[in-house]
Amino acid sequence: MTKIMAINSGSSSLKFKLFEMPNEEILVEGGVERIGSSSAIFSYKFEGKKVAKELEISDHEAAVNYLLSVLIDEKMITSYEEIEGVGHRISHGGTYYEDATLIDEVVEERIGELGVLSPLHNPVNLIGIRSFKKVLPNTKQVAIFDTSFHYSIPKKNYMYALPYEYYEKYGIRRYGFHGPSHQYVAEESAKLNPNGKKTITCHIGSGASVSAVLDGQSINSSMGFTPLAGLVMGTRTGDLDPQIIPFIQEKEGLSPQEVKELMNTKSGLLGISGVSNDYRDVEKAADEGNERAQLALDVFAHQVVHYIGAYAADLNGLDTLVFTAGIGERSSRVRTSITNYLTYLGVSIDEEKNNKNELSIEADDSKVKVLVIPTDEEIIIARDVMRIAKLG
Repeated sequence: MTKIMAINSGSSSLKFKLFEMPNEEILVEGGVERIGSSSAIFSYKFEGKKVAKELEISDHEAAVNYLLSVLIDEKMITSYEEIEGVGHRISHGGTYYEDATLIDEVVEERIGELGVLSPLHNPVNLIGIRSFKKVLPNTKQVAIFDTSFHYSIPKKNYMYALPYEYYEKYGIRRYGFHGPSHQYVAEESAKLNPNGKKTITCHIGSGASVSAVLDGQSINSSMGFTPLAGLVMGTRTGDLDPQIIPFIQEKEGLSPQEVKELMNTKSGLLGISGVSNDYRDVEKAADEGNERAQLALDVFAHQVVHYIGAYAADLNGLDTLVFTAGIGERSSRVRTSITNYLTYLGVSIDEEKNNKNELSIEADDSKVKVLVIPTDEEIIIARDVMRIAKLG
């Protein structure tokens, strides 16, 4: 048996799972939330026991070091050499990587270079890689890119109507993100609806994207050249008229970097509601009569509906609709607000099943299978480590 660590670093979080492969048994799983805070939360589940601690974790390197010390201190492993491979989810692979790859200095350099296109993720992904390398210098490290699953998108779907030279010189095109999540739920949905060839997967969390999947392959996805495009998100704008950017720069006297920060960290649910980037907080405010909070929820849902409609056209129909990620898995409200506008596609949900967050929530008369599948990006990461590093 082979022990594989799957690492999923977010802008202020780090999730991990230690697997025993190839039987895919989870030995320990957990995460660190609110990294950079004096009240960060480190939690894990091991041998049926759940533990959560509040402590100061200054950055991602500190989070990695603390995690590795806990593995030894709590006797989850007897030595670091037991971990034969570490897989890191990396946001942007650019034109460099159509598949996962073993990490070397060149790969690290490219991940860092692409940080300008994924500023909330690639830089902290790179910190995670280097932190693990310090403690596990002889362990094979593998990069699994969010963009890889979407390399099957046809050229007519990924090209932007800019001068073609910018595609040739800079690789400006639609890439798509959340690849491991879309891949996992698409594979699981195919098991649950084997005759369903035309699938739309909705990864709805603080970051959010919709993908069109035909016969298991991505043919379109809402995020674009960067993870900023597409849906309204927790703090990200999603799609907007590009002329707005120089307009705001001129009117507000902002630098390009300040505009990037505005669009990436001050917009989305937070920007419209003025309440929070957390869907749960915005939902609560809306229930208390906050009109801007309700508007944020309505805009959020409408954008998902907009992309589902577009991708049903791309697929020339729809067999299966999948909701996943934090909001998609847990909010019956968001699923109702989206599916209410999809009756023309034959979508109908059973509200009792929906309110219970059941796996299959379509009504008996629905022409489309509607699934709520908890995502598991980490198992995709672990499988890719085994395949790329040729372990086991």
